[in-house]
Order: sequence, then C-alpha cells, then structure tokens
Amino acid sequence: MPPALSPMLSRLAEERATGVLTRERGVLYLVEGQVVHAESPATPGLDVLLTTRGALGSDGWWEAVSEAGADRRVGRFLVDSGRLTAGALELCHLGALYDAAFFTLGPSSGPARFRYGVAHWIGPVRPVSVDAVERETLRRRDLLHRIWPEPGTDTEPLVRTGRAVDSALPPRQRTVLDQVDGERTASDISLVLGRPGFHTLVDLRRLAAAGIVTTRSPTITSGPVPSGSTAPGSIAPGRDEAGPAESGPAESGTVPSGPDETRAPGAPATHLSPVSTVVAQAAEAAQASADPDVALLRRLRDALEAL
Repeated sequence: MPPALSPMLSRLAEERATGVLTRERGVLYLVEGQVVHAESPATPGLDVLLTTRGALGSDGWWEAVSEAGADRRVGRFLVDSGRLTAGALELCHLGALYDAAFFTLGPSSGPARFRYGVAHWIGPVRPVSVDAVERETLRRRDLLHRIWPEPGTDTEPLVRTGRAVDSALPPRQRTVLDQVDGERTASDISLVLGRPGFHTLVDLRRLAAAGIVTTRSPTITSGPVPSGSTAPGSIAPGRDEAGPAESGPAESGTVPSGPDETRAPGAPATHLSPVSTVVAQAAEAAQASADPDVALLRRLRDALEAL
C-alpha cells in the first residue's frame, strides 16, 4: 500500500472525527471520519460548476443558500425544490469533491489544522471514505506524470511556443489553449472556463507534451544543484501535519501541525531530470537565437526522442 498522503487525515478517519481539515491548498470536511465536502482555490467550487454549465441558474443557487444555508441543508433544498435531481447533485458534488481534494492533498510545506465540530453549509450529499479519496488522488498524479513529467505547467504562467496547431486538436484542448496568454496559470484558466481544475491540468500537460505550450519564464539551470538547496520549481522539504492530540482537541478546537519527513542535513539535493536540463539549455540558447521558439522546440524534441 502507498504511504498515506496525509497522516493526520488517516488518524482522523480512524477516530471517526467530525470537523474541517485545513491545509495549504484547500480544506476537507469530515463527518464521522468520512470526507463529505472539499474546497480549494485552485479549482472552481460546486456553485461555479453548476451555474456555469447550465445545470442550475445563479438565482436558484443563491436562493438555496439564503433559504437553507443556515441549517446546512443547501443540497437537500436544491433537490426538494426541484431545481436539481438527486442524481445530478450527487454526480456534480462528487466531481467537485475529488477535484478539490486532489489539490488539497498535494505536497505542502505549510502547517495543517483540524477544527472539531465544523460543518459545511452544503449539508450531506454523499460521504466518501478517506481511502477512496487518497486512491483517486494518487491515480490522478500518476496520470499527469505519464502525460508529461514536468509539473511546472500546473502552477506557472503559460505561453504558446509558436508551434503551428494541428487542425485535429480536440475542441476541449483548443478551448484551453485559447486562454493561454502569458499571464494565466492553470487555475486561472479553470476559473475562467468554469471547468474542474484537474481536467485543465490534463489538457495543458497534453499541450505541453505536444510542444504547443510551455511555462512563461523557465528559471531552471542545468547541472547539479548545489548542496543544501533545492531545484527551482520543486517543492522544498517542509512540514506536514501531525495527528490530533491523544488527550483531546487543542485550544480553540484546533490541532497544530507537527514535523513530517524532511531531508537530513547534508543529504544530497535533488537533481534535475533530463527534460528539465534540456529545457534550461534551450532557454539559454533561445536568448541568443533569432528564432527562440524554434531552438527551444528542437531541443525539446531531441530530448524526448532520447528518452
């Protein structure tokens, strides 16, 4: 079995805790140890997904929040009022939950906190086990890596490389490509389109693998990384969360984080992958080239063929 993505979350599941777990990139709501809702600023929320795609009008959404939010029964109100079928709500909610959980459970260098007894105003829809959430998160990570192993496209501003776009490019990817303007990140594009964040990551990595988009300003340098530092663009070793105190909730109902795996002093720093090294070399060559896009694409092509 793979290691738990969040030891604290695993312990909360074992103790059947109810409350909200806050991490660096999002939150997970638990009821009796199961995940019932998730939110992350890296991906649109349930309200955006429902209203942008036409499943629900914005007026209907805000009426539900106004009428049932205080009682934490917004989901139930949407179904009882006939605005959504139970199946449509469940399907959309599960999609939003897994999507936000993927980002929330991403590598983190910040502390995590758990507040007991906190419930989300959407109310119960369909609980999901912690094991299922972690399995899906790992599956998505593996898929992204197989498409394109460089994660910079997930978080950095993106630009077009100048390569001609094939007419056979799927409409879904073309819609994402239209939003690449040198400033927007993957999360920005997801919010503009009202599309799940993970789906956008998949399309952008495929566009990157095809040589159509790249990160705006590659800052990776070739060669070994000096001892005691980490490769630019990588996530520095940091702290993950510790489990809830055995004696009960901490003051104010929060559980502070504790140390997680960190690199031992003097341990070798991470070295760049072959593709990262070539990207860096291509970027340097591009600065002195009259046609930097062509130079960059040729080096990327040679590196990929050599793998």
